[in-house]
Amino acid sequence: MLIKFGTSGWRDIIADGFTFENVRICAQAICDHLKGIGDAREVIVGSDARFMSSHFMKVASEVFAGNGIKVYFCVRDTPTPVISYEILRRKLSGGINFTASHNPPEYQGLKFSPSWGGPALPETTQDIEKRANELFKSGKKVSRIDFDEAVKAGKIEKIDPMDPYLKRMKELIKFDEIKKAKMKILVNPLYGTSRGYLDKLLKEAGCDVTIMNDHTDPYFGGLPPEPSEEYIPDMIEEMKKGGYDLGLATDGDADRFGVLGKGGKFFEANQILGMLLKHLKLTRPEWKGGVARSVATTQLIDAVAKKYGIEVFETPVGFKFVGDLISKDKIIMGGEESAGMSMKGHVPEKDGILACLLVAEMVAMVKKPLEEILKELYEEVGTYLTKRINFRLTEAEKAKAIEHLKKDPKEVAGFKVEKVVRIDGTKCVLENGAWILVRFSGTEPVVRFYAEARSEDVLQKLCSEGEKFVKGN
Repeated sequence: MLIKFGTSGWRDIIADGFTFENVRICAQAICDHLKGIGDAREVIVGSDARFMSSHFMKVASEVFAGNGIKVYFCVRDTPTPVISYEILRRKLSGGINFTASHNPPEYQGLKFSPSWGGPALPETTQDIEKRANELFKSGKKVSRIDFDEAVKAGKIEKIDPMDPYLKRMKELIKFDEIKKAKMKILVNPLYGTSRGYLDKLLKEAGCDVTIMNDHTDPYFGGLPPEPSEEYIPDMIEEMKKGGYDLGLATDGDADRFGVLGKGGKFFEANQILGMLLKHLKLTRPEWKGGVARSVATTQLIDAVAKKYGIEVFETPVGFKFVGDLISKDKIIMGGEESAGMSMKGHVPEKDGILACLLVAEMVAMVKKPLEEILKELYEEVGTYLTKRINFRLTEAEKAKAIEHLKKDPKEVAGFKVEKVVRIDGTKCVLENGAWILVRFSGTEPVVRFYAEARSEDVLQKLCSEGEKFVKGN
């Protein structure tokens, strides 16, 4: 198949699979999908700051205009959650976002969000995928209008959706509390789309803000634009010497977050999600609903939920499943271990800007550093330690692993398996409150091994057995 949608859209290498012609075919397939469901009115087209993004936007917009669908064309690189918010605000048929998120610079991607504003669910992407590959095989030409002609005819309208989103953030976040704290914050957009969003809002809230990596760079400084500990060494170094209260980072399209505490200590997304759930429950007591987490995400969330009487929804990996629950107003917060979260009353899409602002709000209101906030949470509900390891397998090893994982294991690393969950991959819940998950990536040629335990010793034991378990040895 030519075009394959993974957990978050279609991604491929620029000039290899990701070409202008293939983008036209995919755009035509989306047009045909919208016509098929009877909602082919207006769409927004945006992108992150990657190489050639604005050119791919124009190519897709020509196809939408050629199919009689009006395009709102973003004039600068735009965060993924902002595009989601604009779909809802304008009541559009959907949105097309050119982004490869946190992936290395040679990748580009196309993400479709339907009218409900979240990432498209499998039944939608499967229909688009099928239509695209049928077009590819048939050689049928797509319908398109020259970009400049479409602009003159009013079929394409240039917009900047920044201001409505910033206004919405001011309604959702307690900026008056942030203002009182007078915090010193280091902001790192990782050469991505949150420039002028996160830093601007924090400055307006009276924070002493220093911003780094705030210009566009198609190579992202030589590292993937992912705000995980291994990819932000320059930020950690600056935190150590700068005397900051917080370090806040977002990935290339600003849908993921990264958080550093005083002295450059990195906090895992799982830890941040547990802290934010408690914070939201205490500061928005009027909110009703559960909490959602993916099957790969920490059960620290479950422990916090149990303490505060909150129902837990466990979903497959992919924020679209969490977003679906947000759009149906079933949860007060949803999160994934891959540093994605959103909350009640907001977009059904990961929002790294929102997450960073909530962390700033939490630190301001609790009046303690993150390390103390986490320590107190662990004292209340217990310690939860997590790790993720990627294994690259040969085709033969992969086939063996698939067969091995079809059987329910009785024990892992000497610990009895109490339950096997197959929502997405194979998850073994163990007798000691620990668990492991083995899952084949939808976007990369790797097998992901996740482990969580209540102590460092058990976690290390699970991880040391990880590769052997995956391979069925």
